[in-house]
This record gives sequence, C-alpha cells and structure tokens, in this order.
Amino acid sequence: MPVPRSDTAGAAAPVVPSPRFSEDHLARLYARVVREHGDRPAMRVLGERGFTWSYAEVGRRVEAVARALVSHGVQPGDRVAILAPNCPEWSVVDLGALAAGAVPVPVYPTSTADQVGYVLEHSGAAAAFVGDADLLDRVTSTPAGAGLRLIVAFDDAPGAEPWTRVLRHGDDDDDDDALAAEVARRTEAGRGEDLATIIYTSGTTGRPKGVALSHATMLHQLHAVDAFFDFGPDDSSLAFLPLSHALERAWTYFVLSHGALNTYVRDPKTVADQLREARPSALVAVPKLYETVYSVAHAMADKSPVRRRIFDWAFRVGHRVGELRLAGRPVPAHLRARLRVADRLVLHNVRDAIGGEKSVLAVGGAPLRAEVEEFFWAAGVLVCEGYGMTETGPLMTFNCPAAVRFGTVGRVILGGELRRGAEGELFYRGPNLMAGYWRDEEATREVLVDGWLRTGDVGEIDDDGFVRITDRLKDLIVTQQGKNIAPAPIEARIAEDPGVEHAVVIGDRRVCLVALVQPTADAGGDVLEDVRRHLETVNADLPHQEQVRGVELLDEPLTMDAGLLTPTLKVRRRAVEERFADQLDRMYDEIRRARSAGR
Repeated sequence: MPVPRSDTAGAAAPVVPSPRFSEDHLARLYARVVREHGDRPAMRVLGERGFTWSYAEVGRRVEAVARALVSHGVQPGDRVAILAPNCPEWSVVDLGALAAGAVPVPVYPTSTADQVGYVLEHSGAAAAFVGDADLLDRVTSTPAGAGLRLIVAFDDAPGAEPWTRVLRHGDDDDDDDALAAEVARRTEAGRGEDLATIIYTSGTTGRPKGVALSHATMLHQLHAVDAFFDFGPDDSSLAFLPLSHALERAWTYFVLSHGALNTYVRDPKTVADQLREARPSALVAVPKLYETVYSVAHAMADKSPVRRRIFDWAFRVGHRVGELRLAGRPVPAHLRARLRVADRLVLHNVRDAIGGEKSVLAVGGAPLRAEVEEFFWAAGVLVCEGYGMTETGPLMTFNCPAAVRFGTVGRVILGGELRRGAEGELFYRGPNLMAGYWRDEEATREVLVDGWLRTGDVGEIDDDGFVRITDRLKDLIVTQQGKNIAPAPIEARIAEDPGVEHAVVIGDRRVCLVALVQPTADAGGDVLEDVRRHLETVNADLPHQEQVRGVELLDEPLTMDAGLLTPTLKVRRRAVEERFADQLDRMYDEIRRARSAGR
C-alpha cells in the first residue's frame, strides 16, 4: 500500500483480483463456492431449534428461491425486498435473488409500516420476503405491499406464499427444468456493472435514500479485505449485526465466499452467550460490544482492592508486551514469564468474553475509543477499526495486522483515494463507490463531485496515511450500536408540544437517544410532565433505535450569545452537547441504573 506524505491518502492503483474472486458477478462466485465446498458447513443457528446447512444444502435453497422468482415473473433488474431478523433464510434469499438477476433490497426489521411502505414504493419492489406474521402485516398494510407479485413468509404465515412451497421449486419436474435453465442463463449473463443491491440509509432530513451498489463494487470489498487478512474455509463467524446494514452484509459475503461457517444470531441480546457457545474465529461488531466487555471487566476489578491491584498489574504487563509487539521488537524472557501469569489471572477472561482467539476482529459503524483498542491489545487481541459509508459498500479505510495505529481508522483500502477538502472534509473515490442514489439525481449530484464522494466527515491524514476522524459536518447521530439516525424529524415531533420552544436530541456515540428541551416563555403548569406524556406518543410511532429514552429541561436557555444558536436560530447540536455535558451525563447514568434494575 502506498504511504503518502500529503493530504491525499492512497492511490487509484488497480486491485489485482485474487484467484478466489476471479468472477465479476456475485451469483457466479457463490455458485463456484457451493461446488468447491459442498460438504462443508455453511450456515447454522444455535439453540434448541438449531440446525446447520452445508454449502450443498444452501445451494439447493438458493436455486429454489431463484426459480420461484422467475416463475412469478420477476425479471432481471427487478427489486426484491427482504424484511427479517438475521437468519440463514435471509442470506439464501439474498443469493437467490442475485442468481435470478434481481436486486435485493434490505429493510430493517425495526422499521415502521410507513418506513417499509416508503422503501417498497420508492424501490419499486416486485417481491418481498418477510420473517414472520408481524413483519408481513407491515408489508401488506401499505399500498406498495398490495401491488407485489410475490410475498413469502419464512414462518409460513397466513396471507403469504409459504417458505416451504418456495423450497419445492427445486423439484425435478419439467417446469423446474425450464426454470433451472432460465436461472442458469441469467446467472451467466450477469455482468459486474449490473446493480447488485439498493440499501436505504437515512439522510439529514430523515428521508431514506437508496444507495445503488453494483456487483463490481461489492466484489471490490472482498478483494480489499482478502489482501490483508488470513481467512479460509476453516474459519467461522457470528452474524449478529443486522444483515440489512451494509457492514454485516458485506462481511457475510466475505465469510461465505471463503467456504467458512456463518452462525446467525436472530436476537442480538443473546450475543454474549452465543459468542461463548459458537467461539467464532472471526467477528465484526459495533463499538458497543467492545465497550461492554471493557466496562464489565473494570467493574469486576472494582469489587475489591485486591482485584483492582491484580487487574492493573496484569494490564500493565499486557500493555508493555503490546507496545513491543507493535514496534516489532522482541519480548524479553522475564516479561514473557510475567505475561503468562497475567494471562492466567486476568487477560484470558477478556478473550473468553468474545469467544476466544480471533483471526479477524473488526469494528465499524461508529468510533471506538483508543483506550478500548489498547485494552484489547493488552489482552492479546487486535481489534481492527475501519471507516466507511453505505455509499462505499461500505469500506473506505481500515486497520489491519500489517498496519495498525490506535486512535485512527487505518489507511485507505486498495484502489481507493482520500483527500481533504474545504473545512477538512474527507472526499473519497475508488472502485467501490456507489453508482448513485436510486431515483434521486439531485441528491446524487450533491454528494458526488467530479467522481469524488463527499463524506460529510472531517478528518486528518498523517504522514503515514493513517486517517483520524475528528468531526462530522452532516447532522446525523451515530449511536454506539452504529445506527445512523436523523435527529431533525424527531425534534420536530417533540416540538409539536405547544410548551416546547427547542428540542435537542442527543445520542452520538451513546447507547440511546435522549432529549433536552427548552420550554416556551409562556409555558405553564408542569412542562416536563407534559413533554414526557407527549414523548410517549412520539415514541410509539418510531422504530426502537429512534425512540427517545429520556427527556429533561435545559439547565439554561439556548441563546446566540452563548454560541448555542445560529443567527437563523438553528440549534448548534455539538455546542449544546458540550455545554450541557454534566446534565447529559446525569441523564445517561440514570438510564444505566434503571436498566441495571430491570426498569
């Protein structure tokens, strides 16, 4: 990788295709993977009703989905929506749609009926696959849902085509022979420039935008990651981030492209137990998982002075060893001996909490604190932080075993370039850049400038090409779970209360959203109680991740003189967050106490 010494990182060098990814179309890639790894385990679910599918079994189901789509008149380029929690069926439909030449459109299972309806209508979906009866209702209750050619429910809910019937499209009768021939023709006819998916992501106004990504874009991600990580058929991973998110989707493509095993976590709340049971060799997560392990470890150490002393000593040893390893220097024998003791007493617990040793341990979706990265490295685990956007499929930069610098998001991926523009904004271009926003030329023109993507993020590029994100120009909140949330529509709903002058939603890098409210000058009565009652109504119409979990009145009014309002009376969110940091800390402490008490 080039090591630039300027404000531009990377170079538009061609990415040399790995023999593993010689195809230029995802459907052909996975058809080959099925042929080469047919007997190996591909997908599984743990628990009482758990199961494991081999690659051959997955291939048969993918073929059945593709035949079913063709039989219902779905044409190449038609959109197929997927609305379900993580499960092997999700990936089977994804790959089946690609084999039929269709375009999968993920929809978050937390979406409201209105949001589902918008995505179905805007994408022009021809078919939809849903997880259960509740999600089916969100589809069929919308005008766009009523016009779908095919609706399939994985749990065979009434009112939808049963999943079990779809799987029978793999039977060998005359009709299926013709369907099989048509699927094979479409798979063979596919090209790298064909649209592979449309992923809807929130914009600053709250109106979702459909990011259009080609097969070549998605394959570039596989090339880029494969160049820096040692990963193969004997590895395994745990899919617990939503597959509707670009990060987990791309990572799952990577896992399956190597013939490795993917364990699907339907309920993210069970991830801690499933990590210990599955013990995956690779994991991609958002910062919340790592922050939780970090916080729990420190809380356990605080239970007694003796524990704290042993804990601190063990991590001092681990940090020293980690520093030497990062510097490429040998670890002295006496320090190796201390490390063995420190590991036996303390450090191994950190690795056990994430399911043991890892060949790949990555984090994305939101910033991870440098002290958390260093904590895991001291415990013998390298957490590789990356940075990206849905618009880049999603990877732009990442740390890797060959080049890591804590506190940064790594260096630009192979074939990509980053440069700093006005106000320090980062601009990106590369082979993994989106074609544009689906049916939104104006938004595309705003974000793509002469082939460069405006990221909306402010950053620095050091002399070795490592990138540090320092601020955000766009008004989006990225929660600790990596959820992108546009606060303006939520604030507008809260401000519908006549006693509210300003409502400021906070939640960047936090566990949930809270709101600070400034009442109107003539507000009477108990304003806070009125606002809380109103907030219950607002929350009822919002998906889980957008619900506001706490609200308080501001300790002082927002003014221009205090730098909290612009001349046009718009709230300066970041300034508010800094000014009222103590009040926000108290609110989040109360939320944590309530959750610990089970309230």
